[in-house]
Amino acid sequence: MRASRNIDDLLAIMAALRTPVTGCPWDIEQTFESVVPYTIEEAYEVADAVQRGDTPDLVDELGDLLLQVVFHAQMARDAEKFDFGDVVHAITAKLIRRHPHVFGDARHLTPDDVKKLWGEIKAAEKADRRAARAAAGLPEEAGSKGVLAGVPTTMPALTRAVKLQSKASSVGFDWRDARLVLEKIREEAVEIEEAVEGGDKSEIAGEVGDLLFAVANLARHLDVDPEAATRGANAKFERRFAHIETSLAARGTSPQDASLAEMDALWDEAKGLERKTP
Repeated sequence: MRASRNIDDLLAIMAALRTPVTGCPWDIEQTFESVVPYTIEEAYEVADAVQRGDTPDLVDELGDLLLQVVFHAQMARDAEKFDFGDVVHAITAKLIRRHPHVFGDARHLTPDDVKKLWGEIKAAEKADRRAARAAAGLPEEAGSKGVLAGVPTTMPALTRAVKLQSKASSVGFDWRDARLVLEKIREEAVEIEEAVEGGDKSEIAGEVGDLLFAVANLARHLDVDPEAATRGANAKFERRFAHIETSLAARGTSPQDASLAEMDALWDEAKGLERKTP
């Protein structure tokens, strides 16, 4: 085997890795369930490379993510369920079906028309899928009914919150503007204070969850991705805390030996330096 630009060679390598006796023992023993955490991790690493603007790393990370698709497809082929060709057929059919304004007769649509048509096509697809499952004697998909159906529980919580809120908004269940959401956030903050006074950890956790859900709603109304915003806040915290550590090290000390007042002053110093940076 050698490096190749041909997808067939990648499929052959994956098949060889999964071949009993001659393949890789680790690859052979994997299951859909055991591989899923790696699939999710690789998707996050793609996002990280994009956020950092690291093109060479993005090439590697997209390759790792593609490997996850190939891995799942090979396991399905081993179990005689489907193969990589079925995966490609499914997505190409979906793209053609969902873009009649590109591949069909529905030309010259406005962006709003395209969005409406997309929703209608997805609804028709769900109905067809339910009918096919019923005809095959299969049970109905979990969570397949209702306005909020189809939002995977495995999504990051903030992203899932936005998806649920968007679905509810599609039938008119939504705040009219962001200022009303801000009022809700203030209300949730007060309820957290009351829960803290009561000392019930379960209630406190519930109220904190309500606050985070409301903040995700505010982000949605302001067209801000809450996951990206939180990643930015994490990076900012890391950057400013690194300044604290570096500054204290220059004084021959460390955060463990510094007072909170000293670290707060250095934190403010880091904020000031960021404001001066063009």
